[in-house]
Amino acid sequence: MFSCSQEADYNISGTLQNATEGQKVYISELDAATNQPKIVDTLQVVDGKFEADLPEVESPTISFINIEGVNGNIFYIADNTPISFEIYPDSLYASKIEGGTDNKILTDYTAVLMNKQRKMMALRESMMQAYSTQDTQKLTDLQNEQEEVVQEMQMDKRDLVEKNPNSVISLMVLQEMIGSRMFETTELKNFYENFTPELKATDFAKTVEKDLASLSLVEIGNKAPNFSAPTPEGDLLELNDVLGKVTLIDFWASWCKPCRVENPNIVRVYEKYHDKGFNALGVSLDRDGDKDKWIQAIADDNLSWAQVSHLQFWQDPVAQQYGIRAIPAAFLLDENGVIVAKNLRGEDLERKVAELLGEN
Repeated sequence: MFSCSQEADYNISGTLQNATEGQKVYISELDAATNQPKIVDTLQVVDGKFEADLPEVESPTISFINIEGVNGNIFYIADNTPISFEIYPDSLYASKIEGGTDNKILTDYTAVLMNKQRKMMALRESMMQAYSTQDTQKLTDLQNEQEEVVQEMQMDKRDLVEKNPNSVISLMVLQEMIGSRMFETTELKNFYENFTPELKATDFAKTVEKDLASLSLVEIGNKAPNFSAPTPEGDLLELNDVLGKVTLIDFWASWCKPCRVENPNIVRVYEKYHDKGFNALGVSLDRDGDKDKWIQAIADDNLSWAQVSHLQFWQDPVAQQYGIRAIPAAFLLDENGVIVAKNLRGEDLERKVAELLGEN
């Protein structure tokens, strides 16, 4: 009777190269409600090893191992099977995981992904050399090769979610596909519908389903959902209050380097076309407590259009309403508030604004 009353558990064990005696190992699980890791146990390294029995999970769970004093983490799937780790703190990506079907899928997919990323890095280096020598033909060839690798990576994702309809890894990759904004919504929905009922019953699946629903609301051709959010002065401002003949909703943050790089392009378009009917509204995903950084970034980047933020990072209600999983992200609206384009940058944004304003 005593053993029947005990919670079932699963075992993890591992070795840590060059470990310090007593060094801490933190075990975390992804909280479906917040989409953030939460620590579930803390272990200590003894003779270069660690081990623990952890509470059984109801369904395969996205989990992480963090090592005291080491940046980054090791991602794995807890699925109630024994899991072993061989961890290299100086190169976490080289660490090895054994145990469980989902971890095998993860390991194989990561190997393919890393190979493609190495190709991309080599191509970028070659492109920089071609650019420095003004070899335009070589640069064009390399750009075509880069596009081929991008297409291969997209196909790798498609293959994984199609072939593994009962794996939490497929959910993870599908969420990444949603955030990349490189796949059609109809295709993404079909992938989700083909998942098994068991997988779709998980908390993580419900989060992905919510992301898909948000994505559908902000498809090109739909009216942009109205929203309100606080300005830097603390006043509530609605999207409908700033609609012009053409309006840009720009999701960004002071901490987002690609956003800051893109800001001068938006400034140029705004200064050129604002008097002709172009408006913009910035929605910042800055963190709670970082209001000063947000305001400083607005000043530093000369963002003279309206700005709002709940200062709730990725949990920002407007970002969730619009299905934002990566920034920068942008939506271009016509005079009726209908979404006519998404994620235009630089000259592409300027051309589209000019077209909508009849300036071509």
